[in-house]
Amino acid sequence: MNKPVLPISSYQLKLPKADRSIETYRLAASRSFPAKLQGTLNRVAFSAAHVVADPLADVDPWLSAAIDWDRTIAFREHVWDLGLGVAEAMDTAQRGMGLDWPTSLELIQRSVRAAKARGNALVFSGAGTDHLAPEDAKSLDDVIRAYEEQIAAVEKAGGRIILMASRALAKIGRGPDDYVRVYDRVLSQVREPVIIHWLGDMFDPALANYWGTPNLDAAMDVAVSVINANAAKVDGVKVSLLDKQREIDMRRRLDKNVKMYTGDDFNYAELIAGDSRGFSHALLGIFDAIAPVASYALSRLAAGDEAGFHDVLGPTVPLSRHIFKAPTRFYKTGIVFMAYLNGHQDHFAMVGGQESARSTLHLAELFRLADQAGLLANPELATRRMKAVLALRGCDA
Repeated sequence: MNKPVLPISSYQLKLPKADRSIETYRLAASRSFPAKLQGTLNRVAFSAAHVVADPLADVDPWLSAAIDWDRTIAFREHVWDLGLGVAEAMDTAQRGMGLDWPTSLELIQRSVRAAKARGNALVFSGAGTDHLAPEDAKSLDDVIRAYEEQIAAVEKAGGRIILMASRALAKIGRGPDDYVRVYDRVLSQVREPVIIHWLGDMFDPALANYWGTPNLDAAMDVAVSVINANAAKVDGVKVSLLDKQREIDMRRRLDKNVKMYTGDDFNYAELIAGDSRGFSHALLGIFDAIAPVASYALSRLAAGDEAGFHDVLGPTVPLSRHIFKAPTRFYKTGIVFMAYLNGHQDHFAMVGGQESARSTLHLAELFRLADQAGLLANPELATRRMKAVLALRGCDA
């Protein structure tokens, strides 16, 4: 149950502020949430999951990915215990920002095996074209072949597909017709319906003008046309544009058998709750950081307690907006920092050295917002680890 476990916090630390002063911050009363799903869910909800780096591997982090496989899979078990699905090898796992295709495929294979071992826990995996450097893509057929190669590898592993946006297609595509050709060809071959991922350029600048146009209204027309024309091959679409109204508008235009999965880490609570004309399911990076809270809130929504849903999930939105603030592509640093604070890994090291991508002030504010939302599972541990990071960054006040 969601209840206070400490009436008055006994934990405090010194945190830096934007004016370069130091404040004594006292943690709020702690809250606890179930470690496993309580009840049922009436939304399909995926957490895009991060990878745990191996900090003792003899590699150059900017050049090579070293993964702690045991901790990485253990985190997925945590997500599954909470009734959430895992969206594997996506941008939250640093796909394209430290995680290459061979390592991604091993991650997918390990994750699918782990899901099957526990009775087919829900996992969909990213298939894209990232092993094809955009500068090496000379034709649309090159892009199609790259998609086909990754799709075949995921399907051979027994996995379901999330069709990721293609940097190569964004580079060589000359207009909407090129996107239609590629997606029609690729979708015609998939074994089971896929989730299409429309990732905005705030998450990846290389995806600017996706769907063949800089005009988002025109881009949506293209995307909806492609999806609805291939509805039998599409389970749903994940939209990551951080634009609430565009998602709602698109949701209302989709074929009735195609799900909308919100990827809006700014407005997910109200989009999941929905309105009289529909709602969004969820495929969110922030659910990695708030999985216990998300699970409990979704169970309250399924039980008909919408007020309880908003009471629990609403306070997480300021944290999410902070983690995903511009430059949004560096949000992974905040996601992994939350995993470190909450004991899912013993270090704050990341693939690609991305622990350095956010400032000390950013991490300090993340700590405050996580505490205020009741997201620090063990306040003593979180406080100790926050102090250690601050000391490493020269804030040993």
